[in-house]
Amino acid sequence: MSDEASPAVKAVITDWGGVLTSPLADAIDVWLAADRIDVQHYKRVMRAWVKQAYDGAGTNPIHGLEDGSLAVDEFERLLAAELLTVDGGPVAAAGLIARMFGSFSPVQPMYDALRAARAYGTRTALLSNSWGNEYPHDLFADLFDAVVISSEVGMRKPDERIFRHALELLGTDPAECVFIDDIEHNIRAAERLGIRGIHHTSPDTTIAELRALGLLA
Repeated sequence: MSDEASPAVKAVITDWGGVLTSPLADAIDVWLAADRIDVQHYKRVMRAWVKQAYDGAGTNPIHGLEDGSLAVDEFERLLAAELLTVDGGPVAAAGLIARMFGSFSPVQPMYDALRAARAYGTRTALLSNSWGNEYPHDLFADLFDAVVISSEVGMRKPDERIFRHALELLGTDPAECVFIDDIEHNIRAAERLGIRGIHHTSPDTTIAELRALGLLA
């Protein structure tokens, strides 16, 4: 085993939805209730789609939505066609994505922690798989040195190319970077490239890990 110390962290890359926002599951629950969607049926459909999207076996509409090759309105049509209301009726396709993420709210402690890390000279980047949702770009201006949105670059996590793209924009080596995400599959993909991973489960635990890396007081 080498006696060399691990390189100091010089950059933080973070996901957006579920890390800088309130939990995705909470937003989904609000949407399901508001649209009176059959919850168990939705979960069966989405569980199969998400598993395939992140296990790498075949493709489905999530791949196209996230890498920008499938129009948002077409994804909405495809997903709505798979869903039912609690009465067995159809689900409105138009505006489905906006309704799905409508209750997202910013998590201020995470924003504050990233600003503090950047104030120490740490470079910062956003790396997000877009679902055609609106991003609060006004909150990003003083927060990130680079913003990478999957649908804008034609790549998506967990593809290693999108991680390499973010690293190139930041000008850092993988070992000098930490990546924060609430999806463990994406964390594993980053770690395979030599990037340190923080699996986000709560602001308190993530902030504690950033502090342990010497990025916060």
